[in-house]
Amino acid sequence: MKNTLYFLVAIIALSACKPKSEKNPTAEPQDISVDMQTVRKIDVHAHFKYPRTYLPTLFKKWNMQSVLVDVSKADSTGISRSWDAYVTHTAANPDLFFLCSSFIGVGIDEPDFAQQTIDRLSEEINAGARMVKVWKNFGMVTKDKNGTFIQIDDPRLQPIWDYLKDKDIPVIAHIAEPEQAWRPLDDPNNPHFGYYTNNPQYHAYKIPEIPSYETIIAARDRWIENNPELNILCAHLGSMSNHVERVAERLDKFPNMHVETAARFGDLARQDTKKVRAFFDQYQDRIMFGSDYGNSRLQETMSPAELEEEQINLDTNYETLWNYLSGTDSLVVRGQKTLGLGLSAELLSKVYYKNTANFLKLE
Repeated sequence: MKNTLYFLVAIIALSACKPKSEKNPTAEPQDISVDMQTVRKIDVHAHFKYPRTYLPTLFKKWNMQSVLVDVSKADSTGISRSWDAYVTHTAANPDLFFLCSSFIGVGIDEPDFAQQTIDRLSEEINAGARMVKVWKNFGMVTKDKNGTFIQIDDPRLQPIWDYLKDKDIPVIAHIAEPEQAWRPLDDPNNPHFGYYTNNPQYHAYKIPEIPSYETIIAARDRWIENNPELNILCAHLGSMSNHVERVAERLDKFPNMHVETAARFGDLARQDTKKVRAFFDQYQDRIMFGSDYGNSRLQETMSPAELEEEQINLDTNYETLWNYLSGTDSLVVRGQKTLGLGLSAELLSKVYYKNTANFLKLE
């Protein structure tokens, strides 16, 4: 999970600096009927672990639903998950949320690992999970009994992929980190500078035992290629968000691959607006909106002022992303000055809603 709470951190005070005289000259003229409220939305990658009294009203304002993507982590006490909290939250707000299960590779050497994983996933799919998550512990964290990092194309995982294909359940895959994780932290203006400063356990540049970026991405690509009937959503623009050309190469090569934008708008904003606009236009049926926004505190542990600040930040951050995708003015996204993409009404509807609805078979 890529900094699920970045809307709560000061670095994410996404200021919407909009000098109106500067506009994106490559954007198509917009239909005046296209506004935030008229476009249905699904945030395909969110982590709202606990209820908030303000969320139903805020989501209604944004015409928004979210997929709650499970977070599984292993530590000395075992494997912790968000699943139970998400089930409770979704049960209380079934019109707002969809469920996504997950698994990690801990225990892969056990002879019944695959079957036990399948049995649990089956229960959670029956309980409402529409997707299954795998994340960067594959390749970067979890090792087998021989001390080898487990890659996502490990053949011991194949029975799980076969099961999900048979059930027609897609996978959301956060494999690898942005390339910046394998580079020195020498640019404070990089949108990932704050994350790796605060999360050094994922700054692979200083952890030589972690396989290279290229090794992990190659394993990811082999996995996609080896499972052409498995629908795969590559989270965070496939961990190639700093070069949309690389994402395009994979989308051209793998018909079963889709991508989502969560926590990578800063990388998009650093690239040429015309190029990014063309990327969205070319792959408009395979890009989904995701934010990685969420919460991790019970509401009763927060003061009224903290809740108000959280609500304002969330609303502001959604607005900034909307302005980037729909508008043509200049603005600042995660510290990056850029121009809005000016996507058409049809394209916005696909990215924000239709592609996810089709992918998850909601209609």
